Amino acid sequence: MIKHSVEPCLCVRIKGVQLNMKSENRTLFKSKTILASALIFSAISIQVAEAGPRRKNSLPASLLKKVTKPAKKVESKTKSYFDLSQLHSRYVSWGVDPENKKSSINLVDAWKRFKKKKDIVVAVIDTGIDPAHPFLKKNLHVNKGAASQTNYGLDFSKNKMNLYRPSDSHGHGTHVSGIVRSVNPEVKILTLKYYNPQASGQDNLNSTIKALRYAVDQNVDIINYSGGGPEPALEELRILKLAEKKGILVVAAAGNEESNIDIKNNAYYPASYGLKNIITVTAHDQALRLLSSSNYGKQSVDITAPGYRIRSALPNGRAGYLTGTSQATAFVSGVAALLKSKHPELTAAEIKEIIKSSAKKEITLLARCSSGGRLNAGKAVSLAERYIRAKSLKRDLANKKVADRLPNKKEGKIYYRKAN
Repeated sequence: MIKHSVEPCLCVRIKGVQLNMKSENRTLFKSKTILASALIFSAISIQVAEAGPRRKNSLPASLLKKVTKPAKKVESKTKSYFDLSQLHSRYVSWGVDPENKKSSINLVDAWKRFKKKKDIVVAVIDTGIDPAHPFLKKNLHVNKGAASQTNYGLDFSKNKMNLYRPSDSHGHGTHVSGIVRSVNPEVKILTLKYYNPQASGQDNLNSTIKALRYAVDQNVDIINYSGGGPEPALEELRILKLAEKKGILVVAAAGNEESNIDIKNNAYYPASYGLKNIITVTAHDQALRLLSSSNYGKQSVDITAPGYRIRSALPNGRAGYLTGTSQATAFVSGVAALLKSKHPELTAAEIKEIIKSSAKKEITLLARCSSGGRLNAGKAVSLAERYIRAKSLKRDLANKKVADRLPNKKEGKIYYRKAN
């Protein structure tokens, strides 16, 4: 199935999984499509910048570009919880750049207000991770033993080689994990791999369900799931409802089908299940325009976040670019992790509402999502603080009213029951 957009785009469905990649030539490739219960990857373009020794790459030379921007030190009068120089790492993007006042997520303000009270575990259900990547190796989380090069997550994919080594030959999972980490440098990432390019769409869906079940059973704080498909799955829905009951937030990609998913025939799952603990994310570019490839919906989509040519980590210590709602989803997961870490008492539904209510309204996005705007980390952290104070005050007033209604008791007297 070929789709046309402003820039030439090669869209290939490989056994139920759609990968959208830029192509310098306009040769069109076709492959058999497996649509039923397909899991559609949200990444639609890739440009790779290598780090360290030169490695062979299957991409044409015209798509390769070195990242040579030197790190910069950021001066600030207000103390930040995290080192602000991290915002100029070669593994981060314009989405967190403090010099980008127009379209970044306003992360500096969030970091200045942030103070960690709890470690937060984000389960990234994706293509795996590079456990030795310098940007990610300190953020690995496992539930058994210590994280290492031989134990860094779980692989639920079809025909896996090793259960405890969810390696990433694709790059998408490492890239998404890098974005989450760029927003919250101390986040704990539980890598759960479901994707096998040689597996059918149904097999990949089955692997996704296994990964979701494990994440929910382990009571993770947040689940980042950047995949999806046009068909619902009853077992997937059942597990996500259990996550809702447990208070686990699920951040899901809206998808890259260029469709209004408010229309029933265009629904995209799990984003379209409509549960209170699912926040659905679409993508905008640096000009604050919705990406032409991104799904949208005034009722079904909650918020937009940066998603065009996002630089992040790639396997083998590299940095590179991907585009799509997958990348936007990861930014929201990072901000949700900040909120939960600072205010562990917040529920999944409360975090979702705070993120939506703090969105920066943009005229270009008003009709594209229910919040009518884009992710604003600084305002989200500020709003969470006000919400917690108001909630505490309301509780104190309620307790006072209860105390005022209680009858006065005389102190110092002991009354004994008489025996019958």
